[in-house]
Amino acid sequence: MQLQQLASFVAVAETAHFTHAAERMRLAQPSLSKQIKALEAELGAPLFSRARGNVTLTPAGELLLPLARRILADAETARREVAELAGLGRGRVRLGATPSLCAGLLAEALARFHDDYPGIDLLVEEGGSRDLVRDLARGQLDLALIILPLQSSDPSLVTEEILRENLVVASPAGTRPRRPYVRIEELRGRPMVMFRRGYDLREATLNACRQAGFEPRFAVEGGEMDAVLRFVEAGLGVAVVPSMVLDGRPGLAGTPLAPPGLRRAVALAHRKDVEPIRAALAFRATLLSYLSEAAEEGSLPQGVELSTPPAEL
Repeated sequence: MQLQQLASFVAVAETAHFTHAAERMRLAQPSLSKQIKALEAELGAPLFSRARGNVTLTPAGELLLPLARRILADAETARREVAELAGLGRGRVRLGATPSLCAGLLAEALARFHDDYPGIDLLVEEGGSRDLVRDLARGQLDLALIILPLQSSDPSLVTEEILRENLVVASPAGTRPRRPYVRIEELRGRPMVMFRRGYDLREATLNACRQAGFEPRFAVEGGEMDAVLRFVEAGLGVAVVPSMVLDGRPGLAGTPLAPPGLRRAVALAHRKDVEPIRAALAFRATLLSYLSEAAEEGSLPQGVELSTPPAEL
């Protein structure tokens, strides 16, 4: 079994098309088909069903796909770790982060890391925590900034909490309630702008409303972070968002929820079975140093505080 064969198999599985997979792999289609046939012969089972021009995975193919992705990711990690033996002059960090963090604290930390390690490429994948956890497990990310608690326990991951942040009710500037807090019950019947399904903030908001005994009324739903904030600015409704995303948005006001309110924890996560590469460890150190300095200077966004300093990886 060869890595090239596994890469070709994954390309066909993800594109559901031999021609498109060959283009992705920069191979002639007959060469790619030959690799797939050789892999099937070695495994002793067909990997694809080609009925009526449709390419779908067989049960054997469905079993192999996550394993093949893991093998390819581990091979890439091995290549990068060997290349890093000469130091941190070159390399790549694959980082995942939630949209609220990409729009908030992450940019400054990335800029500092780039200044310190200009030869290391940064690949940032933006997504919800569930998607990022999946990509970590597949070996497609080195580190990810995710929201705790995880929706499902995953023993293959290590998480370390680094921040806690308040969730606030975002509304158009000039419409802030007279009182310093708003109770979750006061959102009953109010039009709300809601994130897409699978979004951590959607689940947090729905759970809070249901615990208060009502189902929220959606004016519009399905957006990512930037879209939700723009919809609120336009007056379509209010939204429950992290306090940090309102920095630099004069068109929005954020009102804390009545104590104890809603809070969430931000954590760094990586795979338990793979030691993070040196470049990823360097980014972690840069991020924690930046956050520590910002906390000491009082420049963390309002409603954000450091967790207990995490232990060394």
